[in-house]
Amino acid sequence: MNKTSKSNNNHFAEIKPGDVDKLMPIELACHSHPWSEKTFLSCIGGRYFGEKLGEKLGEQHGALSIGFYIGEYVVGEATLMDICVLPSEQGKGYGKVLLNQFLAQAKRLGANKIFLEVRAKNIAAQMLYMNAGFIEIDRRTGYYPSSSGFGYEDAIVMSLKC
Repeated sequence: MNKTSKSNNNHFAEIKPGDVDKLMPIELACHSHPWSEKTFLSCIGGRYFGEKLGEKLGEQHGALSIGFYIGEYVVGEATLMDICVLPSEQGKGYGKVLLNQFLAQAKRLGANKIFLEVRAKNIAAQMLYMNAGFIEIDRRTGYYPSSSGFGYEDAIVMSLKC
């Protein structure tokens, strides 16, 4: 899919509490230790912002959710809290589309520095973030429960100056 057709078919909409039940299957499919519905709901509104990405299917069908992001904004700093793309749609550039949308929204809110954490073993996500200009600033040893269910995995803390 070329960039022009992809951008023409993408539709972003603010995440509202009523969207959580439709987005939870994506959350569950993307993470070995996903957010609970309660946690997801607590990250809507207030200092949190998020959008779902849908592919336009026409007025009768609305938009099919491909992925979403949740961010947090506090006094000039934004944090990417969660970003997910349906596993069947991964590798098609939607992660980059979502990340760019998050960055644009964080800048509109006034962020001059952006943070995120990523699993040390998630090389694809690290490459996405590095290609967007993020740099590693710290490591949190044993931060995430291992996806294998035994032990823990480090988190890499990354930042981007706007």
